[in-house]
Amino acid sequence: MQNQVRNPLPGVVYADPERLRRYVEAGALPLESLATAFRRSFARHAARIALYTPEGDVTYAELDEISDRFGAALIGLGIKPQERALFQSGNCRELLFAFIGCLKAGVIPVCTLASHREHEIGYLGCHADARIHIVQGDDPKADLPAFALKMTAEIPTMRHVIVLRGRRDGCLSFDDLLAATDPKAARRTVEAIEHDPFQVCVFQLSGGTTGVPKIIPRMSNDYLLNMLLTAQTLGYTAEDVMFMPMPMIHNACMVCFWGPTLLSGAAFAIPAEMTPEAWGDILRRARPTWLGLIRPLLPRLETMLDRGLATLDRVRAVWSPDAARVFRTKFGLPSHSMFGMTEGVNMYTHLDDPEEVIDWGVGRPMSAFDEVRLVRAGTDEEVEDDEPGELVCRGPYTFAGYYNAPDRNAQCVDAQGFYRSGDLLIRRRIDGETYYAFSGRNKDLVNRGHEKVNAEELETAVVAHPAVLQCAVIGMPDATLGERICVYIVPRERQQAPTVAELGSFLESQGLAKFKWPERVETIEALPVTRVGKLDKAILRADIAAKLGVSVDEPGRGGWRKQA
Repeated sequence: MQNQVRNPLPGVVYADPERLRRYVEAGALPLESLATAFRRSFARHAARIALYTPEGDVTYAELDEISDRFGAALIGLGIKPQERALFQSGNCRELLFAFIGCLKAGVIPVCTLASHREHEIGYLGCHADARIHIVQGDDPKADLPAFALKMTAEIPTMRHVIVLRGRRDGCLSFDDLLAATDPKAARRTVEAIEHDPFQVCVFQLSGGTTGVPKIIPRMSNDYLLNMLLTAQTLGYTAEDVMFMPMPMIHNACMVCFWGPTLLSGAAFAIPAEMTPEAWGDILRRARPTWLGLIRPLLPRLETMLDRGLATLDRVRAVWSPDAARVFRTKFGLPSHSMFGMTEGVNMYTHLDDPEEVIDWGVGRPMSAFDEVRLVRAGTDEEVEDDEPGELVCRGPYTFAGYYNAPDRNAQCVDAQGFYRSGDLLIRRRIDGETYYAFSGRNKDLVNRGHEKVNAEELETAVVAHPAVLQCAVIGMPDATLGERICVYIVPRERQQAPTVAELGSFLESQGLAKFKWPERVETIEALPVTRVGKLDKAILRADIAAKLGVSVDEPGRGGWRKQA
């Protein structure tokens, strides 16, 4: 019985084979690849609708054939299994066609964002040795084909730019590649690819605690398990229709929604754009049974409902990591709160949990083999119940280390394979069961609408501005996004701190993605420090909270409260 990868990739950390053997023997980890599982589901549900899209419905048979043809086209271009493809696309059906085609061809998608620019793409493309750059041709915010062509000079291994939804000189067209590929021949080509369930299938990205995002290798069977456990925990069925308008390239949408949806024979609805009108159009046609939404998207949903653009009459449950109580109390919808991270363990509340759990916590881990400990930061000492502690975890779908990052791995993964997450949780016993609640982060991140912005990375970019002597980046409270980015600046002598607009222009010239730009600048004579001389961001958070009329919990930053 196989219990380890056959041909390890350089730079990838694989889990201990003995531990994997125990998971496999217990039936806790499948001996099947994600690509194979998708193919089986597509064949089993061939006549059913897989995708509701603005361009029309897509059946499972059509999804299977189109992804076959794209996978075969990649092989025809000379792309080999385990080579890497950067993705930069908004939500559209072509993204799924191409992504699943990569899986079938054994090509590893690198889940970069459409909003990433030179700073991120240059680093990640080189770090991953990417061979292909797959971009959306009709993105309304950026000329991604032109950007990708420019980046070929910065990424030595890059060979092809492929354009979804359009054509561009110097690029390959997704549509042209499909047109040149015979469906039957394509099926034979992709079926000849061997898929090792213990091999990497996806390079996901971390929120980035040190510099640009780190690469998280997800193995084929652990990613499949993550999706299967989600479907089982939440009770997905083939009769469901899912609506989750967050970026489909994100791990959350992938493992919580479209992945388990397509493994269940259910349908996934994709809106044309992120407007109440577009949501209404797709919801009237698809009539979803499940919603997946984060708090920053609630105003859009409410506008859609208030204007009568669609109803939620068929919705039977909602997935929301930060607004489950709102959906339950305001909309009367059964709701699941959750906690998750791309590196591994996911937790969910269950509909039959006590109300206290649903309103207070994030539930409990999905797998009986998830090992969870809460420890005091920087130690191995476990905390008591109802006391915040850093989440340390190990399990069948928790990763073993970041790609080609030995120094970082030495800090966050111990010799037994436990991952120190930097997330603070609280454990509580309720009605004889153990549950958890999210308490904050031990990391220096700003959580802007669930996009994690690394403070150190942004501070390094800001301090390069000629007028800036020192700076400190913090999250400031925001009712819609949770946090927005605020930077405190100590200007150089006889200089003024740049305005928000001036700083944005400067960071754009540095190639930094727009979602990382500060939205408030505060000028300060000197940055506050602790008694031992370290930067004291708690003082800055309290200062901005006072200026905005809110109070902040420290430590842990478990939440912002409006002052009376």
